[in-house]
Amino acid sequence: MTPPPEIDGPPDLPLPADEGDDPAFTEVRRLIRDGDDEAAARLAATIADGTADPRLEGRALVLRLGSLFNLGRVADCPALLDRGFRVLEGVGDHALLGDLYALAGIVAAQDSLERCIRHLVQSSRELDQVEQPGIEAVNAWHNLAVTHSYLGFHAQATSAADRAYRMGRAIGLAPGDHALPEVAVRWAVSKDHRGDTEGCVRMLHEVLRAWDRDSLRGMWCVEQYYYGYAAARLLALGEPARFDPDLLAAEATGWEAADLRLLAAACAAVGDGRPAEAIDLLADRDVHAYTLGAAEISRVRAIAHQSDGDYRAALAADREAVRLAADGIEHLRERLVDSARVQLDHEALNRVVGRYETEALTDPLTSLPNRRHFDRWFAGIARRGTRGCVGVIDLDGFKAVNTVHGHLSGDMVLRRVAAILARTVRVGDFVARYGGDEFVVHLPDTDLATAGSVGERITAAIAAENWDALVVGTPVAVTVGWAELNEHRDLLAALETADRAMLDQKARVH
Repeated sequence: MTPPPEIDGPPDLPLPADEGDDPAFTEVRRLIRDGDDEAAARLAATIADGTADPRLEGRALVLRLGSLFNLGRVADCPALLDRGFRVLEGVGDHALLGDLYALAGIVAAQDSLERCIRHLVQSSRELDQVEQPGIEAVNAWHNLAVTHSYLGFHAQATSAADRAYRMGRAIGLAPGDHALPEVAVRWAVSKDHRGDTEGCVRMLHEVLRAWDRDSLRGMWCVEQYYYGYAAARLLALGEPARFDPDLLAAEATGWEAADLRLLAAACAAVGDGRPAEAIDLLADRDVHAYTLGAAEISRVRAIAHQSDGDYRAALAADREAVRLAADGIEHLRERLVDSARVQLDHEALNRVVGRYETEALTDPLTSLPNRRHFDRWFAGIARRGTRGCVGVIDLDGFKAVNTVHGHLSGDMVLRRVAAILARTVRVGDFVARYGGDEFVVHLPDTDLATAGSVGERITAAIAAENWDALVVGTPVAVTVGWAELNEHRDLLAALETADRAMLDQKARVH
C-alpha cells in the first residue's frame, strides 16, 4: 500500500454530496459509516418504499443492499438486486448501476466466481462512463474495491480503492472517508499465509504510517477495525506497533466487526505475552473467509502456539493455514477453467449467430435465433416439403433459479443453456429460443428414433455441466419432447404434439 495520494485543493472541504440532499440519505450514510447496519437497512427500506422517483428508489436500494450484506443477510439480496435493476432501467445513472453491479458481484461471489466476475466487469464499465463524479460513484468504486479484495484480487482491489479515495477527495470528502485500509491489510496477511512474513510486516507498517489520527476520526467504523488489526497483528509477530483497543470498541454490527474483534484480541494477547489466553480465545472458533482469508485464524493460532512454546501445535496450525490458502488458489483455478470453457462455448455460438440474417431475428439474451426466426425457418421447410422432427426443450425447475439467485443469475443460466444447445446439436440442425425458458429445435431428414438419441445427448450435456459454479444448490436440467413432421403438418400442430410429448416425459421422470 502506498500513502494516500495528495490531492490539490483545501484538505477539509465540506461534503458537497450531502448539501441539499434528502436528510434521510445523509442519515443512512452516517449509520453505515458508524457501523449500525441494522438501522441503516431499515431506514433505506423506508426510503425505497416511500418514493415514486426511480432514481431515489435506486439510491436507497443500493444503500440497503450494502447494509444487508454487512449483516450477513445475503439471502435477502437477490430479490432486491432484481428490483434495483428493474427500477434503474432506462434511468441512465452509470454510477448507481455501477454500484448495483458491484453489489451483485459481492452477492454472486458467495457461490459463483463466473457470475461475480461478469458483474464486476460490468460495474467498472458503467463507472468508466461517469462524467460528473459524485458520492454514488465514490461508493461504487469503494464497493468494487472491497469485492475484488474479498476474492483475493489484491492488485485490482488496490486500483479501485485508489479511484474511490481520489474521487472522494476531489469532490470534497474528508481524508478518512472512503479510506480502505482493509484492502492493504487483507493483502498483507495473504502474504503471510503463503510464507512471506517479511512482506506482510512491511505492508502492515505502511498501513499504520499511511493514516494519522485525524484521518482515523473520519474513517468508516469497520475500516478503523482493520487499521487497529494491522497494529495488533504486528504485535503478535513481535514487531513494534501501537495497538489502540478503542479502535475496535465501537458497537459495530455485522460479521466483519465480530471477526476482527476476536482476531485482534487474540493477537494483542500474544503481543502482550499472554499466548495461552489467545489460544483459549480461538478454541473452537471460526471466522468468515472474506474477513481476512480462510487461513487467517489458523495462522494466528500457529503464532499463539509458537509463542507459548508448543511447537508441534504451532506446526500443525501452520500446515492447516497453508492448506487453506492453497485450497483457495486451487478452487479459484478450477473456477477460472470452467469460465474459460464457457467463454469458448459463447464464442462458438457467436460464430453460428453470424450466419443469421439480422438482429431482428436474434434473441438478444442468448444470441440464438428467436421465435420470429424459427417461424420463418419453418415456413421455408414447409414450402419445400422437407421431412424431419421438431423438438420442444423445457428447463426443469427454472423458477427456483430466479427465486433463489435472482433474475440476473437466471439470465446467465439461459445463456449457458443456449451455448450448450448450440454445440450439442448436429451440423444442419436449427435451434432457437422460443420464449421464456423454452427452446425449440428442428432436425431435418430425421426420424423419431434418431431425434430421441439427439434429445438424450442434449439432456446429458445439460446434466454434465457444472451448474454449482453458476447457481450453487439449484440443479438445472431439461426435458425434450419430439414430433415428426411431414408436408401436411403446420408448425402449430407440430409444436403442440412435441409439447405434449415433453410434458408426458416430464411426468414420467418426475
